[in-house]
Amino acid sequence: MRLDTLPALASGTAADGPWAPITLVRAPLKGRGTAWALEHRFSSTRREDFDDGWATLERAAQEEADGPAPQTQVIEEHARSILAGNDSPDIGFDLSINPYRGCEHGCSYCYARPTHGYLGQSPGLDFETRIVAKVNAAERLREALAAPGYEPLLLNIGSATDAYQPAERRLRITRSVLEVLQQARHPFSLVTKSSLVERDLDLIAPMAAEGLAAVYVSVTTLDSELARRMEPRAAAPHRRLRTIETLARAGVPVGVSVSPLIPFVNEPELERVLAAARDAGASRAFGIVLRLPWEVNPIFRRWLQQHFPERADRVMARVREMRGGRDNDSRFGSRMTGQGTWAQLLRQRLHKACERLGLQRGRFELDGTQFRPPAHDERQAELF
Repeated sequence: MRLDTLPALASGTAADGPWAPITLVRAPLKGRGTAWALEHRFSSTRREDFDDGWATLERAAQEEADGPAPQTQVIEEHARSILAGNDSPDIGFDLSINPYRGCEHGCSYCYARPTHGYLGQSPGLDFETRIVAKVNAAERLREALAAPGYEPLLLNIGSATDAYQPAERRLRITRSVLEVLQQARHPFSLVTKSSLVERDLDLIAPMAAEGLAAVYVSVTTLDSELARRMEPRAAAPHRRLRTIETLARAGVPVGVSVSPLIPFVNEPELERVLAAARDAGASRAFGIVLRLPWEVNPIFRRWLQQHFPERADRVMARVREMRGGRDNDSRFGSRMTGQGTWAQLLRQRLHKACERLGLQRGRFELDGTQFRPPAHDERQAELF
């Protein structure tokens, strides 16, 4: 199946910008967050489906929905660098590592989707079926940490796309990154919604015991059916809770991310999710309200129309209430929390629930004083 010839989807409005003209809503593809091969914002062309009156589009849509889901293609990339700096005051780390571009978990709300446009690919279906793997990530990280004058900064793994998505089982890129960090005794945190992180406990747990590692597990809902719709290829909610328990029992500091908080979708579960995570062993928590930058906006809105048509307008009205009348607000200071009465009430609920449950809201403090530059060549033996 050629991804660039898939029919575009769903009902659009003027607020969708250049993606508005399509008027049909197609059934979701099996195991995918979106079936829409949405044009990225840098594209010089736009395609529009036209209904010829003979139900051609409806038949094509049904045939595709009934057929096999598009296969995932992993594209190997040799990255020029692996450490990305952060200048946002809203984010509690200085550097990030994302071993993969794109994410097979298929979350319709993923704020990283627009980055696929930089590759000339669709932030829609391509983002979750064309995964770019930075196969030399460990090599580039070793070079960066060994550079003269490097000082350890707050480092997070998987801040944009999940470092433990399915491709990691075979490629083990994230594990190779952790091995470099272990050798350098460099502190790190990571965030994931995958139970595959348990595989690397032999690296994470010893570092955690020395104040060098912490893990945040994303748990958006306790409803397995809702999770299947929101995050079709991520671990089930009960499995993520078991991962929290496994990490905590191994002595790893574990936090829970209840993000994004989507009004009238997973937002009503906020307190229950926090309680379940606390019972599993989480000691810290945070939540971020839904963000809809660039192409995420039309993708998410069409996902709403597919799965929750009866409440789609209500959800978007509340989102705009939190975003100053717009679908999205990218300004520092408000993009993570929103503004207005409803956003304030949501923050109060989060804070009070954390206080009642004994969950801390700040980041884990890690020790950067143990850092030692790694050898430039991993095969180079150490003298002492």
